[in-house]
Amino acid sequence: MRFSEIFSRRARPVISFEVFPPKTDSSMESFRAVLPRLVALAPDFMTVTYGALGSTQSRTLEIAALIKRQYRLETACHLTCVGSDREAIGRTLDAIAAAGIENIVALRGDPPQGQKDYVPPPGGYRHAIELVEHIRRRGGFGIAVAGYPEKHIEAESFESDLGHLARKVQAGGDVVVTQLFYDNAHYFRFAQMARGRAVRVPIVPGLLPIVSLQQVKRLTSMCGASIPTSLLAALEEAGPDEEATLDAGVRHAAEQARGLLEGGAPGIHFYVLNRFHHMERILSEIRPLLVSIEKGGRGGAR
Repeated sequence: MRFSEIFSRRARPVISFEVFPPKTDSSMESFRAVLPRLVALAPDFMTVTYGALGSTQSRTLEIAALIKRQYRLETACHLTCVGSDREAIGRTLDAIAAAGIENIVALRGDPPQGQKDYVPPPGGYRHAIELVEHIRRRGGFGIAVAGYPEKHIEAESFESDLGHLARKVQAGGDVVVTQLFYDNAHYFRFAQMARGRAVRVPIVPGLLPIVSLQQVKRLTSMCGASIPTSLLAALEEAGPDEEATLDAGVRHAAEQARGLLEGGAPGIHFYVLNRFHHMERILSEIRPLLVSIEKGGRGGAR
């Protein structure tokens, strides 16, 4: 089932998870133990990332195929422009299709570590728009593209970034999944302005529940997202107490999710960091709202 079908057929907002492929055999075994617990939370689909220059690309496909084959859950493989020419991208798409996977998350990708600016490989693509066009020409896939509620860190302006998003959707994007953010006002402003650019596909907020202050500071500095003063104060007050930090992160994520769903978001995409304990708590907090929305017949804002 492709993205467009998933979002059109659900009578409630769509919940999805993003996982990443472990780099070592031992961590892969740990992930295999976690995976059933994530699946038991009943997401509508899962997406699987891969590392710079496709360093874990084969494992990405292995995991995505495992999720779909063993757990009968829809999956999507991430695909970037980094390190691949057009022919390599074509071969990758053929392999994904052969595994029975019908969805792609199409991204430009970050420059490899130690490289300041993105440089397309010979015969490759400079922008995600070109990658989306390639996938759409081939056919056979639903396509998700990225949106940036606080502007892509490399974009000249918020307006220019919105224009880039609109072109990705026009090129064939079926759904927009946003980068992480911690203030819902950013999402609602972004969604409203995207609608003004004729972006009519679902715009799904992406949430990264906080499990470590150091980690979230590093990630937000890399992507240009901000941390609200009140949230930062709560995390700093927790200090080295990992459980207190987790509690603060879970509370904020649950509050964010409730506010987004009540405001009409078509779903939530959780960056779960291959962990399940915090997701069990968050989903238990928002599940009553999901049931209420389903009974009320609202499938989320489009």
